[in-house]
Amino acid sequence: MKVLQVPFTYYPDAVGGTEIYVEALAQRLQAHGVESVIAAPAQQNGTLERNGLCVRRYALSEQIADLRELYGEGDATAAANFEQVLEEERPTVIHLHAQTRGVSLRMIRVARRRRIPVVYTYHTPTATCQRGTLLRWGNSVCDGKMKESLCTACALQGRGVPRLAAYALAALPVAVAALCGRAGLRGGVWTAMRVRELTTLRHRCAREFLAEADHVVAVCEWVREVLLRNGVPAEKITLSRQGLCQKAGAKAESREQKAGRGTGGGDVSAINFQLSALSGPKVFRVAFLGRLDRTKGVDVLIRAVRGVPELNLSLDIYGIAQGEGGRAYEAKLRTLVKDDTRITFHNPVPAERVVETLQAYDLLAVPSQGMETGPMVVLEAFAAGVPVLGSRLGGIAELVREDVDGLLVSAADGAAW
Repeated sequence: MKVLQVPFTYYPDAVGGTEIYVEALAQRLQAHGVESVIAAPAQQNGTLERNGLCVRRYALSEQIADLRELYGEGDATAAANFEQVLEEERPTVIHLHAQTRGVSLRMIRVARRRRIPVVYTYHTPTATCQRGTLLRWGNSVCDGKMKESLCTACALQGRGVPRLAAYALAALPVAVAALCGRAGLRGGVWTAMRVRELTTLRHRCAREFLAEADHVVAVCEWVREVLLRNGVPAEKITLSRQGLCQKAGAKAESREQKAGRGTGGGDVSAINFQLSALSGPKVFRVAFLGRLDRTKGVDVLIRAVRGVPELNLSLDIYGIAQGEGGRAYEAKLRTLVKDDTRITFHNPVPAERVVETLQAYDLLAVPSQGMETGPMVVLEAFAAGVPVLGSRLGGIAELVREDVDGLLVSAADGAAW
């Protein structure tokens, strides 16, 4: 048996938690005698080997002629190159881990023509949410049901359009919005006028993607509920939570326990003991590990630390910036830090060293501003014996047991942080 795993991107490109998960999944399957090959979009076709896995890269088209290509059935060039990978690899099963122009509905149809079963794992809210966070208006958890008008207005408001104007633009007939695209009108108000058309297209393709996949994996409970609300039959869904990718050693002692004080690595009573000493001589060490993206809320965390300059703590940010948006956000974060020497940026930590790195800290901060399906770093913190201070949202709230192995905070409430 051979499984072809297809993530959004892959090494040597910048990767996130999903790609780390995919590599670990493929390696574990191989250990059980199931051959695994990675296939991922890239700038050009190619084959390489990484950590015992064959990695096939298939090229996307170099240019995007129209916004519909980002929201529709997918990139035709990528689908053709992917079919060539199928011809050469001849997998028994295809496992998709993304829903983008490079991992698309076109590719599911290629697989179906070849009678290869397709499994899809829903990893991020972007699969069904135009805003990408599953927070309606950016501040309340959405039920996740795809509704063209409401989702259009919410997406526009997330891009800075006032809510009343967003409702008005969302009410435009799709045919009128499409005229803007055919006329080649782009930028500003013209692009805003097209969002209804693009949302309708995206929802249609997302529904077809979910319908044509043979099985869907939900990695947490809220994902399963969203899939059900969008018409995916219950018997087609498997709830399979993420696991720890690394081999965890013995649970680490907290620094307080090693000093003969406190109660241990993941115990909230230890956090509270340590927090009470924040104005004392001991530096309370806080870490953030993850993508530098506004949905991860690093700016909320930095503002919170800067808001209490008297606290004797350090914040170490191990971040990875993906693409122009990530680099722009990183620049914004560095500006926010200003001259606060308690806050330091570091290079991202290799996946195999995350647990070891976290063992040196008193607390992991996970200030996500959207619904997470993990994140995996929470599990890594638990393996390191380190408690978590996280947003009371989605997968974080499903994993962190409040007052047991962490504390939960209202996501966007700067004062609470």
